[in-house]
Amino acid sequence: MKKSLYILIICLLFYAKNGMAQQTAPAQNNYSLADCIKYAYEHQDSVKNAELDVKSADYKIKETIGTGLPQVNGSISFQKYFQAPATVGPSSFFTGQPYDPEAALVKFPFGATTYTNNYGVQASQLIFSGTFIVGLQAVKTFKELYNKSLVRSKIETNVNVTKAYYQALVSNEQIKLLDANINQLKQQLDQTTSMNKQGFVEKIDVDRLTVSYNNLITNRENVARALQLYVQMLKFQMGMPIEQQITLTDKLEDIKLDHQLAELSVDTTFYKNRIEYSLLETNVKLNMLDVKDKKAAYLPTVAANAGYTVAFEENHWRYLYDHSYPFNFIGLSVNVPIFSGGQRLNQLKQSQINVQKAQNDLYNAKNGFMLQATAAQVTFFNSIQSLNNQKRSQDLAQEVLRVSKIKYQQGVGSSIEVTQAQTDLETADNQYIQALYNALISKVDLDKAYGRIN
Repeated sequence: MKKSLYILIICLLFYAKNGMAQQTAPAQNNYSLADCIKYAYEHQDSVKNAELDVKSADYKIKETIGTGLPQVNGSISFQKYFQAPATVGPSSFFTGQPYDPEAALVKFPFGATTYTNNYGVQASQLIFSGTFIVGLQAVKTFKELYNKSLVRSKIETNVNVTKAYYQALVSNEQIKLLDANINQLKQQLDQTTSMNKQGFVEKIDVDRLTVSYNNLITNRENVARALQLYVQMLKFQMGMPIEQQITLTDKLEDIKLDHQLAELSVDTTFYKNRIEYSLLETNVKLNMLDVKDKKAAYLPTVAANAGYTVAFEENHWRYLYDHSYPFNFIGLSVNVPIFSGGQRLNQLKQSQINVQKAQNDLYNAKNGFMLQATAAQVTFFNSIQSLNNQKRSQDLAQEVLRVSKIKYQQGVGSSIEVTQAQTDLETADNQYIQALYNALISKVDLDKAYGRIN
């Protein structure tokens, strides 16, 4: 019995421990660029608001459809007259004498009762309305507009997250270069210090290397702090809490920077891939629908209506509900617009002008996108050229430093030459890092300009 009890307690503790472990399981820490973009699509406020606009557009469509469905309203009214309104007419109504238009009117013995209570229901159904038909087309186009706005929000989020991610990767690469230089300079400093103790070199050589070493340490600390800021900026662009920990998994060497620019220049219809161009096309469509709506205002509107009312009338409260007086009706109403002082015509002219303006904006946007793509292409090409040149300069500076060290160790070079070579390498590294960042950013801008970000 005791053995079974012990086994039961151990099992309970085991499951409790596993349950707590599952509840306290850490959130995902490792993020590739694709993971960051996916996270941003789900958590970035601008994207979430755009999705809410799409959902609101669905309700707007239902609202518009509802205006063409039967409209039913109920009414209840109750009145107590402290002084009932009088009903007057010619006295001949009671005397049977010929009507005398000059005679004074008399009060009839009947009129409004003291208590009245009415219950009624009225219904109407739109049969034909040109503006209603156009309105249905317009709200569907508005839904299309909001869907495209959602796509634009995602593209902007994609661009912002990608640039922030690349900035963090480049800063991390810069730290690696600084670490390599620090290790290299530390070895040189240790060797020079040892040689100084043995009397082979002067103290000033040690001081020069110490100054360079301290500067590198300071630069490394500054870049490390900047990297923390860039990672926080990335999390901000993702819509992620700033305090959440994140580790970037993508590598710079996995990013391809070898686009065939010649192939890009062949496609002359790329601007149609731009979501901004599609939004402007939808804007033209909406303005054209507004013209149709203004023209539809010239058409008649037809509606059916019906009503049923039960009335209770009495001079005494205790008899009010002894008798009811129901009445009902069914009818058809036709509203024919005839003359509005020129308002409808002038509204139509204004809408037609808005269509022309929207078409002009569309044409101007096409030219703007062509220019933007050309500029992005040139910038990308120049950045790739600069990156390649800076990489060669970096390799050359590394070789110069290596040769300077050998000459210095063999006694045919000076410490100043080594220090200058070290400074040149640091400059080459910084220029390479800047060129690398420019190339990555120009790649993102190029993809955006050609509408290749989905």
